[in-house]
Amino acid sequence: MVKLVDTHVSGACVARHVGSSPTFGTYLHSSLPMFFVYAIRSTVRQYVYVGMTSNIDKRLQYHNHGYERTTKPYSPFELILKESYPSRQLARQREKYLKSGVGREFLAGII
Repeated sequence: MVKLVDTHVSGACVARHVGSSPTFGTYLHSSLPMFFVYAIRSTVRQYVYVGMTSNIDKRLQYHNHGYERTTKPYSPFELILKESYPSRQLARQREKYLKSGVGREFLAGII
């Protein structure tokens, strides 16, 4: 089942998606660089990883092919959250929140 919620955060168009890899969540001004905050869940172990990137597709490929030392033992992964932000600073703030205890509880609620 897919759960989608669109919200606006500090001028950023945020799309949340539970399930397979979405192709949406873009900022209204596409000429600006986008930064994504994402959460992935291991399909074989109980593990959730939160990260930030400017190229979500490439980053997910790295995780699923075992190129990242932190996530290699837990692959393969499925995307459970993807949010886009117009600045690295806003994306980093959200990433830090999702890595906190309260943020982890939020992620547990959407799994």
